[in-house]
Amino acid sequence: MQKQIVSDVGNVKIHGVPDKCPFCHRSITPNILQSHVRGEALEVMFICPNAACNKCFIGYYHFNQALREYVFDGNTSIGTQTGKNFNEQIGLISPSFVLIYNQAFAAEQLNLKEICGVGYRKALEFLIKDYAILNNPSQKETIEKKLLGPCITDFVTDERIKAVAKRAVWLGNDETHYIRKWEGKNLGDLKKLIDLTVHWIEMEALSKSFEEEMPG
Repeated sequence: MQKQIVSDVGNVKIHGVPDKCPFCHRSITPNILQSHVRGEALEVMFICPNAACNKCFIGYYHFNQALREYVFDGNTSIGTQTGKNFNEQIGLISPSFVLIYNQAFAAEQLNLKEICGVGYRKALEFLIKDYAILNNPSQKETIEKKLLGPCITDFVTDERIKAVAKRAVWLGNDETHYIRKWEGKNLGDLKKLIDLTVHWIEMEALSKSFEEEMPG
């Protein structure tokens, strides 16, 4: 979407506007309050049209020489961070996983991409070890001390969980190392593998609960 707006140096053309409020997180078409040109950059102050929110935020633009207009970078000033909701079963198995994952998620929303992967890797370790301890309570001390890879090999019996958790560890380790082994993969792939690990653990826990509630 291209439009002309008034800035502090006269009329300028912009391409694109934020489509989500960083405070209420609703899909919006924001209203423009004012804009400020800084060299090749443009900062536009928007206001959320949602009456229950009505907060101001800044959208960031860069000047595109070919188009002769300012193009929205996709970034806005910081609002409030959202959290990821997990099934109650996961919260019961590993409350620490939920806490650490959402702290890493908050870092990602702040664009701290170089550190959030480490947080996701830590969250994964807590999830796997808490899950393993739940199923092997007599081995608690051994599981706590064991490296995560061998812990998955020795204490995770479900092949679906084992397959995705093992690969999540590979990518999680990449986030902590100087040289990446899996160059074709990124933070999004790590999060997908963690989601799959969570899914299969959740399915196993739900299946067990129904088996216990409805014995054959």
